[in-house]
Amino acid sequence: MSLSLSQLTDFARTLNWTNPTWDLFILVFFAVATVLYGASLGRDRIIVIMVGLYMALAVVTNVPFVKAFNATLTVNKNFIVHFTAFIGLFVVLFFLLSRSALLRAFGTGGHAVSSWWQVMLFSFLQVGLLISIVLSFLPMTALQNFSPLTRLIFQSDTGRFVWIVAPIAAMVLFGGRRRAERFEE
Repeated sequence: MSLSLSQLTDFARTLNWTNPTWDLFILVFFAVATVLYGASLGRDRIIVIMVGLYMALAVVTNVPFVKAFNATLTVNKNFIVHFTAFIGLFVVLFFLLSRSALLRAFGTGGHAVSSWWQVMLFSFLQVGLLISIVLSFLPMTALQNFSPLTRLIFQSDTGRFVWIVAPIAAMVLFGGRRRAERFEE
């Protein structure tokens, strides 16, 4: 599946500001969260939080007792258990990692001045990853309520793969430049 111009125009035509859908909510959340998140946190904190997202995702999707507990629940409660466990673990990891050596490993304690486009890129990638993760916990019946474009971008196998890999690629590509700049000073 690939993203085409016709899919984008079809999606744009379906947006209705007077009767908003979940797709519109996701689009607005994505845009607003990217700007506010990037402007308020900065590059280094965003990267640390992104590492926390990956850790929380790895733990929540592989905890055996959550899977056993889910077997006794209905479909909607399954989402709630995964979502609550993910958000709870993410918040705990955020506080632990923000006070750990990981933030200092980026060299600035989270207060460096970064290129605005790097901050926005990392913010964009993190918000997209977060949306993809949260939607992955939804039952298939709920996912059918989203437009095909939203499902393609955030829930298709390719979409999930891109949201998981793109932040890692960005950290690899743009992390080395900051280290090299510090050594030159």
